[in-house]
Amino acid sequence: MPDSTLKTTLPNGLTIHLKEIHTAPIISHWIWYRVGSRDEPPGFTGVSHWVEHMQFKGTPAHPPGSLDKAISREGGMWNAFTYLDWTTYFETLPASKIDLGLHLEADRMVNSLFDPEEVESERTVILSEREGDENEPLFRLGEAVQTAAFQVHPYRHEIIGDKADLQRITRDDLYRHYRTYYVPNNAQVTVAGDFEPQSMLARLTELYAGFPPATLPERVAASRPEPPLEGERFLEVTGPGQTAFLRVSYRSPAAAHPDFPVFTVIDSLLTGPSSLNMFGGGGISNRTSRLYRALVEKELAVAVGGGLQATLDPFIYETTFTIHPRRTHQQLMEAYEAEIYRLQDELVPEQEIARAIKQARALFAYGSENITNQAFWLGYADMFATYAWFTEYVDNLSCVTPQDVQRVVRTYLVPANRVSGVYLPTGQPLEEE
Repeated sequence: MPDSTLKTTLPNGLTIHLKEIHTAPIISHWIWYRVGSRDEPPGFTGVSHWVEHMQFKGTPAHPPGSLDKAISREGGMWNAFTYLDWTTYFETLPASKIDLGLHLEADRMVNSLFDPEEVESERTVILSEREGDENEPLFRLGEAVQTAAFQVHPYRHEIIGDKADLQRITRDDLYRHYRTYYVPNNAQVTVAGDFEPQSMLARLTELYAGFPPATLPERVAASRPEPPLEGERFLEVTGPGQTAFLRVSYRSPAAAHPDFPVFTVIDSLLTGPSSLNMFGGGGISNRTSRLYRALVEKELAVAVGGGLQATLDPFIYETTFTIHPRRTHQQLMEAYEAEIYRLQDELVPEQEIARAIKQARALFAYGSENITNQAFWLGYADMFATYAWFTEYVDNLSCVTPQDVQRVVRTYLVPANRVSGVYLPTGQPLEEE
């Protein structure tokens, strides 16, 4: 039936998840690998992101540069992303041209070249990207806070990697990482759009069934559980620029934890809802949020934004403030804490909870409506939970009560679970890229 899903696993361990949608003659095809920055041991940070770059550098059947032209010629788009828990590649094409994407991903699962000259070229590109990030105050502050928030878990590292590691990683290191994790039993193919499921399954089976499975190593984070914070941490970062920023982070639950939907509502209450989908879609003003009214309208901050990420392991919930030029970070922090204490001491009115849930549901719907987003969610939810997490998400949001909000705020949004940082500008100009 239309909009139904079919999920199966081939004998070699490759998972295939298909969703038939006939609203437009378009198909979006993704392949997900269960490897991200959380799988990188010390000394090899950034290797997953670098391997992603190398996947665009050609195979014997698809020389470098040829696929960009082919996909553009067919009116399609393609891209890739490396994240904390996974790496993914996708192509969205007219339905009649989707075999280009299907064949491409099967080919580069096993045949990517990793030419030494291309490796060195990408080293320069990625180091330049890293240096460009370091020119941004919020990157500097965010990296410092994230590093301080974790003692042993690989989540403490930025996805792009540490500069020292990027300078020393070799072609053999990259190729070993590729051959270790780019195997069928560590992958999931998701396809949504205008196709007949059995025909699509037959084609994917034809492309992938001959690839052998491999023995996968234990994921790095699984062997290094993160201990609880032993008290509040606060740090200062100085650098060029004219603007000061404050970032407040709390250790937060993994996406599969039952408190995660409650955290989503708290995020909506405090700063306005944030999208879990990197493709987003739509936008909702945060002017009705508590922190906007208490801090921005009262000219303690120029702007405020929050963010909660869906992760396999517990991560951090962040709120970022642009500090008003006539205020100090101490004044801003004091006012922020007063709002958190309010949530701890007083039950949020039912109508305010209802509005926060409505906003979060609306943003979730915006990020789920088109065919590319549908294919995205088929795989994304499985990277940290199951597809049922996605299909049940709105219902779980709707069940959140004022008592749930108060309990979760009292549990997580406490100083002993907090890492905060301030960016203090020196007044020197930011370097131009």
